[in-house]
Amino acid sequence: MSRIGKREIELPAGVSVEVASEAVMVKGPKGQLSTPTHPKITYAVADGKVQVARVDDTRIARAQHGLRRTLLANLVEGVSKGFSKTLEVIGVGYKVATSGSTVSLAVGFSHPVEFKLPDGIEAKVEGSKLTLSGIDKVLIGETAARIRRVRPPEPFKGKGIKYENEVIRRKAGKSGGKK
Repeated sequence: MSRIGKREIELPAGVSVEVASEAVMVKGPKGQLSTPTHPKITYAVADGKVQVARVDDTRIARAQHGLRRTLLANLVEGVSKGFSKTLEVIGVGYKVATSGSTVSLAVGFSHPVEFKLPDGIEAKVEGSKLTLSGIDKVLIGETAARIRRVRPPEPFKGKGIKYENEVIRRKAGKSGGKK
């Protein structure tokens, strides 16, 4: 039995789960999200808890069991608390600014790079840190990865856009030996 899949999901106050044939809908104080269902997985909602179980012990059902439980748990946490991810812009003259749903990055190119945020994602800038927040964990992670891809951190000086807790492996520069 999947150790993750067999754990129940506690529903916080104000969060409701509706199971349909095609998708599971989760509504909460911050919004509404859904995830598709799988025919090998069943959902049971009772007493403020959701139990995810599999129909049989085939390889596909075992693989989907923990995955579907985790996806549903992420939706429940998203509509109740929300998620955030922080990026740091490191480098001399590197700047980040927001205006509405657009993030402007000055990261060493001849022009500032304008990045349009998808619906449901909010950005906040504090100095050289950019914090993305929203209710959809997958969308926040994908948006942060796309912003990081504009100028990934380089290994010599560490300049670029990195995640807040990311460790950059540094390389030594030129050795300066004789020819």
